Amino acid sequence: MAACTKPAPAPEPIRAVRTMAVASSSAGGTHDFAAEVRARTESRLGFRVGGKVVSRQAEVGQRVRAGQVLALLDAADLRLGQEAAAAAAQAAATQYELAAAEFRRFQDLHAQGFISAWELERRETSLKAARAQAEQAKAQADLQRNQAGHAALSAPAAGIVTAVDGEPGTVLAAGAPVVRLAHDGPRDAVFAVPEDGVGAMRALVGRAGALQVRPWGAAAALPATVREVAAAADPVTRTFQVKADLGSAQMQLGQTLTVSVALPVRQGVTRLPLTAVMQQQGRTAVWLVDTATMTVKPQPIDVAGADGNDVLVSSGLGTGQVVVTAGVHVLTPGQKVKLFQPREAAGPGVPAVNGAAAGPTSMAAPAPALR
Repeated sequence: MAACTKPAPAPEPIRAVRTMAVASSSAGGTHDFAAEVRARTESRLGFRVGGKVVSRQAEVGQRVRAGQVLALLDAADLRLGQEAAAAAAQAAATQYELAAAEFRRFQDLHAQGFISAWELERRETSLKAARAQAEQAKAQADLQRNQAGHAALSAPAAGIVTAVDGEPGTVLAAGAPVVRLAHDGPRDAVFAVPEDGVGAMRALVGRAGALQVRPWGAAAALPATVREVAAAADPVTRTFQVKADLGSAQMQLGQTLTVSVALPVRQGVTRLPLTAVMQQQGRTAVWLVDTATMTVKPQPIDVAGADGNDVLVSSGLGTGQVVVTAGVHVLTPGQKVKLFQPREAAGPGVPAVNGAAAGPTSMAAPAPALR
């Protein structure tokens, strides 16, 4: 009978845990974003007429001055069109001069009574039509002359070429981008913020020095002002683009910056180390220690954010409660635990003291109980 009796289960070991007492605190800090220096005005330049690119003088990174020629089109067809329009304008002007001379003669005939007033009015109408045709032909000639001048792509302002989209030999339609030009002048720090930070960024628009920017490798930070927040999220990253005015700071295009945004100070939050937090049934929770029975139970909490290696808890905990800060993955509800100090702090025969009463954190000695 003794051989057939099921042996009694081994008692569950009492695990040593590291704990801390819950205390109300404040939270602030900063949020850092990676940013890039861009020109306030960046133009995509293209020819105002279509044609074949025969040469391109602009290169990426080249500094250009206002009016400098960046690329050329084959202007042979444009020149022919200009000559044809000029000839048509000359012919229309000649016809107008002839109509004006005839009208003067018909005025003399009407004064002598040889023609009627109706005939004179008809001739006057013909004169007005000839004048309109001459003006139309002249305008068309001017248009063709302008079109021929558009065969040369010039820089509208001084700046730096940041991209080249057209190469010699390419046939382009009117308006197709050929060169991208970053204008000299103000510079912006451009970065992206997640959806939950858009409201805070829009509240900072126009506030001088609301941001601090630090160039890569530099220790000193410079003030910046939020100038623009995108109205819609990027369809791929689902983030919102923010542009901050760098003022008179001398920055190179494409330079990397770190943008720091000060967070408002929040009162009444609790700081817990990341090791104290776990997921249970889809909710964030911690283990609470009942000091009377020395057992643990799960307690759901609401997380307000993170600050370094600490979790900010907005609700779910009360001041003075004891929270397990290490070994949370090996605990079960109602499990017996024990608290104790490091070996060097507790001598033989000295009972373990709750780490919450001695300080913010107490250490559990048995290594197998902790990970």
